[in-house]
Amino acid sequence: MKRFMKWMTESFAPRLEAFTNNVWVSSIQDAIMVAIPMIFIGSIITLISILKDFFPGMPDLSPITTFSFGLLGLFISFLTPYMVMEKRERHKIKLLAGMTGLSLFIMLLNPTMNEDGTVKFILERFGATGMITALLVGIFVAVIMNVCGKFSFFKTESSLPEFIKEWFDFLIPIAIILTTGWVLVYQLHFDIFALIVNAFEPLNAVGQSLIGFVLFNFIGVVLYSFGVSPWVLMPIWYTIWIPAIEENAALAAKGLDPVNINTFETFFSGWLGIGGMGATLPLAVWFLLARSQKLKSVGKATIIPSLFNINEPIVYGAVAFNPLLMVPMWINGLITPIIVYLALDMGLARIPSQIFQLWYTPIGLSTYMMSGLGGLVLLAFVLLIVFAVWFPFFKLYDAQELKKEREASSTSHV
Repeated sequence: MKRFMKWMTESFAPRLEAFTNNVWVSSIQDAIMVAIPMIFIGSIITLISILKDFFPGMPDLSPITTFSFGLLGLFISFLTPYMVMEKRERHKIKLLAGMTGLSLFIMLLNPTMNEDGTVKFILERFGATGMITALLVGIFVAVIMNVCGKFSFFKTESSLPEFIKEWFDFLIPIAIILTTGWVLVYQLHFDIFALIVNAFEPLNAVGQSLIGFVLFNFIGVVLYSFGVSPWVLMPIWYTIWIPAIEENAALAAKGLDPVNINTFETFFSGWLGIGGMGATLPLAVWFLLARSQKLKSVGKATIIPSLFNINEPIVYGAVAFNPLLMVPMWINGLITPIIVYLALDMGLARIPSQIFQLWYTPIGLSTYMMSGLGGLVLLAFVLLIVFAVWFPFFKLYDAQELKKEREASSTSHV
């Protein structure tokens, strides 16, 4: 265990941090984070739409979701190259890079041009379903812009105004990017969108399997226990989660049963994120009952944030790099996703089919909204398991800290 802890602390964690701080990876993370409010809008509309059950005369608010969350791919295609240029401090070209990303993305959506001048798009391609395409488009645009940034038509001593030189120099990368899209779509007649979706289908299939679901949670929990925020994995997670919940919502709208279990809603609005990643709310509760004054203080300081699924205080204040508490966190990281996946797969509770990414909504309330009474029964069972797993390790830690406090107290009185 000591060797593993040393390897994680001195080798793996620093390398992972260096990787996530890479310009390209961090730009994708930032692009998704910037777009989060547009996802939240869809969640808020879901929340408000519940009132329609009590007030049937309420207007249909779904267009707000369609033109916020439903345009996520469009936003990402702009934000990704923009963020790369921002981080590389190429501020003069960052807006142009974003606009070029938009242009290429829309071209690759392969719209139908009618003789009367109208254009027909498949609306779902603008949204979460097009997210992977948008990310790849953004990266491609950023690469071309970055490479061509080293070339100029003009010598340094040219007397032409700076903005004129920039205009002409920017023409090369834009021309390369849009010509590439033109060749693929209009000359070779590739449906790039369909090709990318099909290429990533195996990844989606693995992500929606029991093994994939467990790994999603367990890897995030292990990294978090070593102080690495699980948010570094969001670019990978969201490429699975967003299209999955969108498909569930579409199936539910047709009166069909949702099929995708691995969604943000299942994780953080349903049954796994009990107090946050790693199911740490029960630990905060146990700390409130501790005999150690230190742990009792930690419990008092962290219980309110934990109720709203904010668990950085308790993770970084007690769990991270503490083997006595890391182990139960790992155990819960394996047991709870297995229980939840099997229960949802067997129909014991309803699979979430509504976009609801207000992660700070207290667990239980969000669970009921996503899965009704059956979801609450499943949550109660998961809570019993999680509380039971934390308890013996908490007791050992409490006894350990209490002993230290008593020894410190007796020493101070000598």
